[in-house]
Amino acid sequence: MLLLVQYTLIFASVLSLVALGGCFSEHSGVINLGLEGIMVMGALGGALVMQGLSNAPVILTIILVILASVAVGMLYSCFLAVASINFNADQTLIGTAMNMMATALATIIARAYNTSKNPDNVSNTLQYIKQKKAFLIYIGKFEFNFFMVIALILLIVGYIVLYKTRFGLRLMACGENPQAADAVSINVYKMRWAGVLISGFLGGLGGIVYITAGVSEWKFEVGVAGFGFLALAVMIFGQWKPQYIALTALMFGFFRALSNVYSGIPFLAALRIDSKIYNMMPYIISLIVLAFTSRNSAAPKAEGIPYDKSSR
Repeated sequence: MLLLVQYTLIFASVLSLVALGGCFSEHSGVINLGLEGIMVMGALGGALVMQGLSNAPVILTIILVILASVAVGMLYSCFLAVASINFNADQTLIGTAMNMMATALATIIARAYNTSKNPDNVSNTLQYIKQKKAFLIYIGKFEFNFFMVIALILLIVGYIVLYKTRFGLRLMACGENPQAADAVSINVYKMRWAGVLISGFLGGLGGIVYITAGVSEWKFEVGVAGFGFLALAVMIFGQWKPQYIALTALMFGFFRALSNVYSGIPFLAALRIDSKIYNMMPYIISLIVLAFTSRNSAAPKAEGIPYDKSSR
């Protein structure tokens, strides 16, 4: 049972971070379907940095890995920002293309890195067995991960920024009525860029949290197993509000955790349900939840609509 709590919290941390990133982007008026790809690239950036930090101090490892993940996530999110904000491209198509490109690009980079170290090693798997320990503290048998605290802090900060600061209120105005925001001298383009970059920051961080959750190596050709899309479901069910996103992430994180620990729970093990069913469960739950709740969703009114300064 302790293991179930541990996995629930770490998976909920991933989902809440990425969903919060999507929340900022959509509140600015830009639909970020590329969160899956941003997670993959953020994970790659963090994993590559960990390769060279085997003997670094713990605090330095934590800081550099986080900085690398968020920097790569923000850089990759610029594809969406440039295409959708500056060139008014279809946001759904750009996000889809980013997801498809990220896994292929990460696989090529990981393989090139391994080949540079050993010409005979054509694997696209990166290992970080020793480096991962920098993020862990054991409290008895409970494996406490620093990312759990980071996710909680960022959720609180996200709520304060959105609802208690001038920046947050201006950002949401751009997602609700950009023409009205522009009329009171709010730069809609800059606010939308800010929203997308914040989503890149949080999505990249969510990527490194995901690939360090319970494992010490990652094969990049598998991507992040649809967690970016699951985070979008968390965001929608959480009504684009950080406090509800946190609660929804816990629920989805619980169902995802079952696939890791069901064999250790006597009641579930006795049912002899195929492990693939447990792996499918979070996605099945997301479909059911969205089917019943999407009709009453409170999405920003101008999300997905390119802003034209000349229109009123």
